Amino acid sequence: MAALIIANSYFLSSILKYIPFPILNCHACPLASGACPLGTIQRFIIMMAVPFYSVGLLGAVGSIFGGMTCGWVCPFGFLQDLLYKINTRKIHIAERYHFTRFVVLGLMILVPLITLEPWFCKICPAGSLEAGIPLVLSHDYLRSMVGQLFYIKIMILFLLLLSMVFIKRPFCRFICPLGAMLSLFNPISKVKLEVDGGCNRCRKCERICPMDIRIYENPNSMSCIRCLDCTRECEHIKLKL
Repeated sequence: MAALIIANSYFLSSILKYIPFPILNCHACPLASGACPLGTIQRFIIMMAVPFYSVGLLGAVGSIFGGMTCGWVCPFGFLQDLLYKINTRKIHIAERYHFTRFVVLGLMILVPLITLEPWFCKICPAGSLEAGIPLVLSHDYLRSMVGQLFYIKIMILFLLLLSMVFIKRPFCRFICPLGAMLSLFNPISKVKLEVDGGCNRCRKCERICPMDIRIYENPNSMSCIRCLDCTRECEHIKLKL
């Protein structure tokens, strides 16, 4: 909650608006304090330039914390956790299907090169929720410009929000290219998880994990968001610095 407020404090936007944060938070949101690194990277790809700051920021954060910002700071991740708390039948999908977000990451890089348009930003559900809907509701002239793409964005957002009720963090696990980039650093990051020899593979860690990871098999999986829920559930899993 604190991260959500800081990332959308509005009053900090005059200072930080064009500085990318290592979280999924739309730059176009009227309250946003900073920029989204995905939008920045796509813009630089279109200009045929290297986004040194964004890549360096993600590299620095990833090399120290791995995917920890996804588990502790990302507002869109917080929303997914809230919706999953709704009491209903749940669907569990194995970790092996998380590769799809790397496909999305590849498309996020390739499509702007071909079309010269930041297409991930155009259909990003976080952008639709934080910027698209508020801006259209608050500006008459934008409502007159609403077209087919806007309705496609709303449909994507609706389907994702619905899936969040039944599946743990579906956007993080199967779509988010920012999480895919940060996850590459998990095996080498300074912050790691460690499972001691007392583990009996009771799977309590897997049941509580928002990414459905079997931590006892791979405590530094690229799917891990370092939320540390497993360390609170099991005495045999420790945070290693």
